[in-house]
Amino acid sequence: MNAAIENTDAPRRDWLRPLRYLVRIPLLILLVVIAPPMAIFVFSPLGAKLSINGERLDHRATRWWSGALIRCFGFRIRRVGEPLPGATLFVANHVSWMDIELMHSQRMMSFVAKSEIARWPFVGWLATRAGTIYHQRGSTHSLASVMEAVVARLGEGGSAGVFPEGGTGPGDRVRTFHARIFQVAADANVPIQPVALCYGKNGKMDLSVPFGAKESFFGNVVRLLGGPRLDAEVHFLEPVTIADEGRREIAEAARARIAAALGYE
Repeated sequence: MNAAIENTDAPRRDWLRPLRYLVRIPLLILLVVIAPPMAIFVFSPLGAKLSINGERLDHRATRWWSGALIRCFGFRIRRVGEPLPGATLFVANHVSWMDIELMHSQRMMSFVAKSEIARWPFVGWLATRAGTIYHQRGSTHSLASVMEAVVARLGEGGSAGVFPEGGTGPGDRVRTFHARIFQVAADANVPIQPVALCYGKNGKMDLSVPFGAKESFFGNVVRLLGGPRLDAEVHFLEPVTIADEGRREIAEAARARIAAALGYE
């Protein structure tokens, strides 16, 4: 992947934006409408017993819906490398609210999310069925409980995805990884696979995709929905060996691989 950033600071009138809304909004509405009945079936006891080519139906449906959502926003999904099979801790840079959907489009995994989502109508129910682990922000006790839940999920053979930066960033660099979350991989004795996420063209991060200064979630959704066609790249990188290194060394190794893949270092 080439270095590194596509700067789009210079504002220009985008005459095609209304046309994109005209095409994409109906597709997004359709996707939202079919989500409830699809979720009710695939997350039912019967749906959980069905499979397609060896993959559970609820996992396949989650991947399909996530990929369809990304494409509704005009992104073309490109995958480089292969996700590890079996129980794995996937660690990625955090650029956008679309990161979870982008990773879900390629591999079913549980994510850690803020606890408020659990109370959202339908969305909370859907997130819970998809295996989301909830965290009360600012609570040390909650973080400890979250780590226990992630270890348990990994021990059951499931996979988990985390963003060690702790939140979305401006996309111009990979920020420091918090090392504590890497302990769950050691406790569950599972591999760690770094994942590099990039939104843009020709392997260059488009800085218009992350949240702008004081931009709301809704504002970002509306802006991206009418934006130009871009690539959404997900790079599954060489796993990090736990061996005898400490959490900080493992975190730095994972961060370095992601930064190198994105052309930042």
